[in-house]
Amino acid sequence: MVATGGPHYREWLDVAPPSDYLRNIADSPTGKSYKAFAKSLLRINQGSVVVDLGCGAGVDLPACAEAAGRTGKVIGIDQDQRLLAHAGTHTRHLPTVSVANADIHQLPLKTQTVDCVHIDRVLQHVDSPATVLSEAVRTLRHDGTIVCIEPDWATLTIDHPDVAFSRAYTQHFVDQAIRNATIGRALPRMLGEAGLSVDAVHPVVALWTDAVEADKILGFRDVCKHAIANGALPARTTQNWIEDLMAGPFFSSLCLFIVAAHVEDGRHVTASH
Repeated sequence: MVATGGPHYREWLDVAPPSDYLRNIADSPTGKSYKAFAKSLLRINQGSVVVDLGCGAGVDLPACAEAAGRTGKVIGIDQDQRLLAHAGTHTRHLPTVSVANADIHQLPLKTQTVDCVHIDRVLQHVDSPATVLSEAVRTLRHDGTIVCIEPDWATLTIDHPDVAFSRAYTQHFVDQAIRNATIGRALPRMLGEAGLSVDAVHPVVALWTDAVEADKILGFRDVCKHAIANGALPARTTQNWIEDLMAGPFFSSLCLFIVAAHVEDGRHVTASH
């Protein structure tokens, strides 16, 4: 996760402490599956230099370190010092892993010194995804690989007899709760515009059949509370809707996109550190 100046939903959703929230996702069946697949797309070799942008609590750093081996190097970068403290504790037994407090819009890394860049559900929150991707490309060596995973919140579906209100809730979430809510669908285009060759695009569907578990990740109740307080959704209809969801039966799904790309010859590097 990355703090970027300006409100987004993690600042007012009270679903869990940020470190617990990130580990809940990583430990879920969907999280374990897509994270393992994304790591395979990174093509980490023994001795690789791997950077995790917006590393948060560091849940992905150990797997990258294992793949890079004793001669590799793994760097986690985040602007949230509290999460970095968790990342440091989580990886202190791993000598090839380090964490750095920095803005991922301006990376403290030299040009063309990185083999693999990993970005997992971070671009949805940042001020300028294009700037972050440009910085990532600057740091990558020739044939370096980047893997991005981002949701498209417009694909959020929630089963309820009042289909129109469920649709209105999703639109409110897209418009108000997430800074770059449809970044998932834009990844192939944006990676191409950043000068990379896109290798693969893989959709992943996350689904929930337990309202309480879904609420820990999606924060339905907090979104509804703020929507009512702001007058964005009608109070009685919203309250009845969320009470129905929590009483069950329940079904919700969301599509994430995993996109892998690599650097080709002839790229133009515009900056160096």
